[in-house]
Amino acid sequence: MTYKQEYITPYDNGQEKSEQVEHMFDNIAHSYDLLNRRLSFGIDSYWRKTALKQLKPFSPQKILDIATGTGDLAILSTKMLHPQHVTGIDISEGMMDIGREKVRKNGLDNIISLEKQDCEKLTYQDNSFDAIISAFGIRNFQHLDKGLAEMCRVLKNGGHACIIELSHPMKFPMKQLFKIYSHTILPIYGKLVSKDNNAYSYLTSTIEAFPQGEEMTKSLKKAGFCQTRFKRLTFGICTCYIATK
Repeated sequence: MTYKQEYITPYDNGQEKSEQVEHMFDNIAHSYDLLNRRLSFGIDSYWRKTALKQLKPFSPQKILDIATGTGDLAILSTKMLHPQHVTGIDISEGMMDIGREKVRKNGLDNIISLEKQDCEKLTYQDNSFDAIISAFGIRNFQHLDKGLAEMCRVLKNGGHACIIELSHPMKFPMKQLFKIYSHTILPIYGKLVSKDNNAYSYLTSTIEAFPQGEEMTKSLKKAGFCQTRFKRLTFGICTCYIATK
């Protein structure tokens, strides 16, 4: 199955989507954390905490953070879940360079490791992790079904995946307000701060195209997860998905 966001790319340069996404995140890495906080009014931190709370009852010891970026979710997971080890993966070395510095400053070098990996071709063995987490990253997969299937493959039987992804609100008036915000303030301010002309317009386009709610839970089940549920956060601007293998 193909999804609309798979055809949306940051740049019109003929490269594969994965290559363009890697270049984009390398480009905006210097301002990514700042823009995350400002454009979400700081609510992104609440979304991450809400997601990780879903995993607390299971006490996962070995965690994989997909599309770890600058490592915020990986670092937070060590404080909330107290695992033995967290592996964060991403295709952008620029983002992970910032993440590695944050890991070092937090004294977590012995708990968190960040590695460059293609999320659709993971090098890990089957059933390697107790839990998989991801924040605002799977929307950028070149092939969503492949990426989700890989996540399921490396997760242990009975393990849990927790994904948070930006979504578009469904109800008045937030639906209309978010549409205005995401098409004006978000791309304009993002462009000014990041110095990338395309990144935050790409963000808006992929949010609108990405499957959400029931459609996303169907994709998770197709990938091999047996139990799935979702929870809309902050009027539907963000959605948290929980899936069990």
